[in-house]
This record gives sequence, structure tokens and C-alpha cells, in this order.
Amino acid sequence: MTEMMKAAVFEKIGVIKVKEVPLPEINENEVLIKVKLTGICGTDWSIYNGWYSADKLPMIPGHEFSGEIAKLGKNVKGFEIGNRVTADINMSCGTCFYCLRGEKLLCDQFTQLGIHTDGTFAEYVKAPAGQVHVLPDNLSFEAGAFIEPVSCVIHAAKALDAKLGSSIAIIGDGLGTLHARMAVLRGLAPVIVFGHNRKRLEIAKNMGADYVFHTDDVADPVAEVMKLTGGRGADYAIEAAGKVETYEQAFAMLRRGGTLSSFGITGEDDEMTIRPFELVLGEKKITGSCAGVGQDWPDAMTLISRGRIDPKPLFSMKVPLEDLEWALHELRSNRNLFKIFVSPEITEREEL
Repeated sequence: MTEMMKAAVFEKIGVIKVKEVPLPEINENEVLIKVKLTGICGTDWSIYNGWYSADKLPMIPGHEFSGEIAKLGKNVKGFEIGNRVTADINMSCGTCFYCLRGEKLLCDQFTQLGIHTDGTFAEYVKAPAGQVHVLPDNLSFEAGAFIEPVSCVIHAAKALDAKLGSSIAIIGDGLGTLHARMAVLRGLAPVIVFGHNRKRLEIAKNMGADYVFHTDDVADPVAEVMKLTGGRGADYAIEAAGKVETYEQAFAMLRRGGTLSSFGITGEDDEMTIRPFELVLGEKKITGSCAGVGQDWPDAMTLISRGRIDPKPLFSMKVPLEDLEWALHELRSNRNLFKIFVSPEITEREEL
């Protein structure tokens, strides 16, 4: 008889059904994980609306998660039943041109758990053992379910490779708050953040940002950056809002020789306007960052467990699996909410 579990299935665009589905079957190199918590990501909203991975529906999304190992494949070593874990969601073939160059995220067969394959809005999920990470003892399941977004910020910081003492402007007060903290940890100054939410901007300020600006309070964000950087512009800028307008603003905030980190995800067909003149004579540069991968995950766990990054101010509430659709909409209507975790084990909403 097939074992069953409860899961939130995105059956088609705009339709979520919480129902019984077959328990994932693991192969000899995989582990089965009992899901404790899954954080709701903007990608989940995009899947719900059909803007991303619509061709994969019906599917169980969810990828920012923590849980406990429930079952081990026969070839799996180094883990025990009951280990508290999370897993790197990024899977690649290991043999293509990009994989052999260490560029796993560019793999021709690149897939992500919960985005291209069934994920963690469920009681159980399976994952390749090589992707699984045991949580440090002092990390809560909430913090464990926040390792994925922190790893993304770490990956972007490594790609940007900003120099000590450099100035940086950040547009976006979602993960932009973590980018601000990362900039502080890497010795950048001043750290300047622009956003639409005063509560989130206050969090960024508490995380060490030197200046935070609500966009309603500044007529020209570019001019504000120029004023704070001696008229030159910022050494670095990060776009973490995912809008063409703010990408163009971020590029304009750069000094000659400055570098833009592309982090926010826009629509697939969106286009921004850049003058090649500035790339050539201004020697401006642009980096891209897709996701946290490989060593970014242990690095994220280290920074959280050692207190360099405290994600607790970003945690808003936990909700039952049955409230996932409500939570997706609530995150859009109540911008004071930041991270909502979904749990298959609780029956009532809990404030954090």
C-alpha cells in the first residue's frame, strides 16, 4: 500500500489544494526529510501567478526549509536518522561545460528543488545526500529555514568582491536588508539603503546601514547618493528590488569605475536602457548573481550560528500548511510582514 503525506499542490495558475499525495520514494543516494518549516519566497508567489515555472505545474513548491532526516538511502554515509538539516536546492549534472568549470548554476540541466521539482510545502521532501547540510546545534528550525536566502546574499557578495572601505548603495528593503548587513561585515562604508517600507528600513539601520531612505522622502535617489559620496557616486550598487526603473537608477548611482550587482529578478522580457558610452569611457561593470550554492550554504550557517547575522528581526509568523494561500496574499497586502514560515505540524497561526 502506497504511503501518503499531506502537501500543498499548486495544481494550476492561481489554484492551491492541500491534499494527500504519495510519499516521495528515495533512491540509494538520497535522503527523506520530515519538513519542519518552509519560508515563503517571492519565487513562490511568481509560481502561484504563473510567471515562473508554469510549465512544471502541477507541483509542490517550497525551497527555504528545515527539517529532520526520516530515512536514508542505502549508500548514504555521514548522516543519522533524526539529524536536523536543510539542503542546497541547486542541482546540476556535474559533467557539462559549466559544471566542469565550477559554474554549477549555469548547468544545461540546472534544476532547483521546489521550483522545478517537488519541494517542501509538504510533510516530507527528498533530496540528494550530497546537497544536505546538518544544522549547528544552536540554530533554530526558523533560522535553518532562512539559510537559503542568506546563502543567496553571500553568493552575490562574493561575486561583487567589494573592497574594504568602499561605498555602496542598495535599492530594495527585502533581502536588501541582508545585503546591507553583509556590506557592513565586509567593511564597506557608507552603506546606503533605499526602500518603500519604514519598518524594514529600520531593520536595515539596526543591522548597521549608515543611511536609510524611504523613497517617498527623497525626490531623486541618485542625487542623494551623489551627495553622500562627494559627488562621485557609489563604488558599488546592488539592485534588490527587481524593477527596470530601479536597475537604471542603481546604474546611475555608480561612480566611474563602479560595479552594479544584479540581484533582483525582473520579468523575463523586461529591458533596461544603458548607454555603452558609460561602460566604455566610464569603465562601469555589472555582475549577476543567481542563487547561493555550494560553500555559500556552510558560510551562511556559520555567519548565523556565530551571530554575525541575526535573522530574527525578519521573522514574522508561522502558519499551518492549510494557510499557505492566505499567507501568500497577506505578504502582498501587509508590507510590514517579512518572512512567514509554513509548517505541516501546527494548526494555528503563531506570531514570532
